[in-house]
Amino acid sequence: MPTPNELMEQRANVFAQAEDFLARSERGDELTAEDLASWDRANKRAEELKLQAENAQRSTDIKASFEQIDEAAQRAAADAARTPEERDNAKAHNDAFASYLRNGESGLSAEDRSVLVAQTRAQGTTSGSVGGYAVPEGFWAKVTETRKFYAQVAELAEVITTDSGASLPWPTNNDTSNTGRLLAENTQVTETALSFGQAGLDAYTFSSDLILVSLQLAQDAGIDLPSFVARKAGERLGRVENSYFTTGSGSSEPQGFVTGATTGKTTASGTAIIYNELIDLVHSVDVAYREGGAATFVMNDLILAYVRKIRDDSGGSGLGRPIWEPSIQVGVPDSLLGYPVRVNNFMASTVATTNKTIAFGDFRAALALRRVNGGQLMTLRERYADYLQIGYFAFERADSVVQDSSAVKLLVQA
Repeated sequence: MPTPNELMEQRANVFAQAEDFLARSERGDELTAEDLASWDRANKRAEELKLQAENAQRSTDIKASFEQIDEAAQRAAADAARTPEERDNAKAHNDAFASYLRNGESGLSAEDRSVLVAQTRAQGTTSGSVGGYAVPEGFWAKVTETRKFYAQVAELAEVITTDSGASLPWPTNNDTSNTGRLLAENTQVTETALSFGQAGLDAYTFSSDLILVSLQLAQDAGIDLPSFVARKAGERLGRVENSYFTTGSGSSEPQGFVTGATTGKTTASGTAIIYNELIDLVHSVDVAYREGGAATFVMNDLILAYVRKIRDDSGGSGLGRPIWEPSIQVGVPDSLLGYPVRVNNFMASTVATTNKTIAFGDFRAALALRRVNGGQLMTLRERYADYLQIGYFAFERADSVVQDSSAVKLLVQA
């Protein structure tokens, strides 16, 4: 299987072929219908190779974190090759577990605690849909996880971490409408006061919901089940938090950037976006926020698919240059009009009337995000002991607010 870098090299070669068609059209060469079809195929193949490279990189990372298990043969060989010390360790574990079943965790001796790993969740070993797939059946000691991309707003925002959840106010100032002035000789200096406002962050509690794990599954699973549960709980928190950081109303909940940002450009059509409107959106954000590589486009993946088809068609030929520019390096985002593009699937997914389809600007300057003491994973052992289960849930206290609405602007459908 090609490596991620090899796939990106293939992508660069395919994209070069697409650029060759573009160069021909710019020279005024007439392109046949077959040429146009080949051009489209090259662009689509370039995107497919990028996705393959990203998936290959993800698979490499996953495989690096798990060990391969060769099911029954290795288990049988390992049992036959056990040393007396290993048998004693196994007996100690079984005895400690029996003690736990009889007396509960409070009745365990210090020695029992040192050998018993009672970290578990309510997904038994008998049903695949509720956890049985985690039990080793050979091949890889991993769980095939259904993935759903959402967003990582925290990667773009200014993040503040505090030890407590007390209200966190700070002063704001917008003096951009004021300038100095030319002063004539013997003329008194004009007074222009500074005007201050206030922004603030609270601490709303987000929960992953309870996850129950059976002791049987914890004993039989061929993966680090507690770590897996913790990761899944963290992903749940990530999804709910990013939803609010994107579209939260700001009333008894975080304020999302889509809610707090202002309109930079309203499209002429409620169901279309054109090249010139994207240019207008970029220039609705002051150049002070666009300098230094801080500005970025953020949009739903389906809106990105729409935008990728837009061409610079100022000549009216229909064969202008695509305004979307693909990356040829793993980990480097694609770009639009020279600015990076980030996907946030909590934004509007359709080009429809009144939808806020695209955000652009310096999100670190615009959005303040507050976390309290980081995320916490709670373990409930005694509550579900009669079911031989342990409960896990994660929670985090966080908030977000748009502190500078000039830094990010929105493209709004008419």
